[in-house]
Amino acid sequence: MGAAGSSGDGDEKVRDAGDGNDHRDGRAPPAAAFEPREFVASLPNRPGIYRMLGADGTILYVGKAKNLKSRVASYFRPDQLHPKVAAMVRQVAGCEITVVNSDTEALILEYNLIKKHRPRYNILLRDDKSFPYLYVNTSQDFPRLAYYRGSRRVPGRLFGPYPNSRAVRETLHQLQKLFKLRNCEDSYFANRSRPCLQHQIERCSAPCVGLIGRDEYQADVGTAIAVLEGRNDEVAIELGRRMEAHAERLEYEKAAVLRDQLAALKQVQADQIVSSTTDADLDLDVVAVAAEPGEYCVAVMHIRGGRNLGTTNFFPRSALAEDDAVLSAFLAQYYLAREAPPEIVIEHAVDDSAALIATLSERAGRRVTLHRPSRGMKTRFLELTRQNAEQALAMRAATQVSVSAALAAVGAALGMAGPPRRIECFDISHTGGELTVASCVVFGPEGPLKSDYRRFNIDGLAPGDDYGAMRQALTRRYRRLKAGEGVLPDLLLIDGGPGQLAQAAEVLTELGVTLPRVAGVAKGADRRPGQERLFLLGEEVPTILSAESRALHLIQRVRDEAHRFAITGHRGRRAKARTESVLEEIPGLGPRKRRELLKRFGGLQAIAGAGIEDLTQVHGISRRLAEAIYEHLHPTA
Repeated sequence: MGAAGSSGDGDEKVRDAGDGNDHRDGRAPPAAAFEPREFVASLPNRPGIYRMLGADGTILYVGKAKNLKSRVASYFRPDQLHPKVAAMVRQVAGCEITVVNSDTEALILEYNLIKKHRPRYNILLRDDKSFPYLYVNTSQDFPRLAYYRGSRRVPGRLFGPYPNSRAVRETLHQLQKLFKLRNCEDSYFANRSRPCLQHQIERCSAPCVGLIGRDEYQADVGTAIAVLEGRNDEVAIELGRRMEAHAERLEYEKAAVLRDQLAALKQVQADQIVSSTTDADLDLDVVAVAAEPGEYCVAVMHIRGGRNLGTTNFFPRSALAEDDAVLSAFLAQYYLAREAPPEIVIEHAVDDSAALIATLSERAGRRVTLHRPSRGMKTRFLELTRQNAEQALAMRAATQVSVSAALAAVGAALGMAGPPRRIECFDISHTGGELTVASCVVFGPEGPLKSDYRRFNIDGLAPGDDYGAMRQALTRRYRRLKAGEGVLPDLLLIDGGPGQLAQAAEVLTELGVTLPRVAGVAKGADRRPGQERLFLLGEEVPTILSAESRALHLIQRVRDEAHRFAITGHRGRRAKARTESVLEEIPGLGPRKRRELLKRFGGLQAIAGAGIEDLTQVHGISRRLAEAIYEHLHPTA
């Protein structure tokens, strides 16, 4: 049988992250009653994937097996099942299989199906974002040192991964002070006529205007790469040698620059908290798991070039996982989505480690190992990573207690039957009525649910019609929720006063949607935090909470997040319209030619200032097209 299909979403929103809550896959329910014994008897003794289906055809669980018949049969022996697994099996109304040729194929297919359908009972990673890197395009004469996140199939060198953006930017900041490599975009670099501010504050050697030659700049690039590779001692020796050579030639200014670089490099080395001084070529990840009842944290420490780049924490979600299964599932989902380092240090053995090693090695194009150390530096790394996981789990528990208390306070303050389990808040953003964007943010017991955030581009209204924009966003949102494409909130917050609240009431009435509580959050007389008035649907007198109220603090946090999300969406839409839409309107000017224009001139303003002869110098721009571009950008000429 083939892999299960999935339905299209068709949503109009822009997301912060992928939708992780709606797991339906568009299947029809099983046609006939499911008979486990007959089904198991028909299974082959071969490796493959099995999919447990619910009564409505939803995939409840995806698993892999070396022997399908033996593995699936184990689910239907009630006296041998863990209680959590038995709870799932009681919901099973069907089962499908896919036979494969090897354990490796089974591992990859399981990963793909879990990522695609996100079944309720599988261990699921809650954060599937790519990691940031530092990028150097070594094919250029004057390459830039840049923050990068995306595909690893790019020309040049990538260094990382770093655990977060802050770690990348700190490293970038240090290297710019050390070696003064440019970080500007190529289009900006190609069109400079004088040094920019980065040169004035001694963060760039200004290769754009020829203040440094190619060979000298390339030497700095090579030195920076050596630092990123962890060869700091080698770099220090080379800088010292070059400094003495300049001093012997009486080139004291150049020698002073190298002296300052050497001092700064030593400071960077001293600032590193954890470093493997015995192995500068050490590249590995250290993975440790901390567990509390029903909660897990997996910490990953990244060691590159013998340097500790920091730790990233993950909180896998599972309805029935046992502790020893979390690490195995995490390794498969995490490293099949990104390139693995040569070595992964783990706490204990995992199931199907041979298949996992073979698959990761094949994808990386080199040997990848799973190592359980018993002594030495790696055991200290492992212990430190475990401590990070335990600390992160404790902090998460404390945060959840705080959020739960705040939700209880909101429920009491607004006269609800209990704490709201789900809060949605809407806001509108525009500039003079231009390119209006509405936002919807969602909070729950764990705080912000960013996978459920939505943005709505508002069109077809008079500029500045905030009431109409709110009506349009609410209609689009709750029409979908009523159709079963999501979960209705317990509390709906509108950023605004009685007017916006009235729009919400009309939309909900028209759609036939009833919510436990709807409220408008209006700013006070001088718009200071703490003076908000809450207009509750069905009540004439506004509710005013104390500035110290825990309920008010949470409402402010949700409202501010909706505001931030709306502004970010509006700015992005406005920037896109102002930099691309004018050129997109010109017949015959496709994406490739627009890129050539922007690459040559650096921006729309420079293109508008160019003459027809200048435009014809761009690759692919004929004189006829140049005239059309000029006329379009100068309609009164």
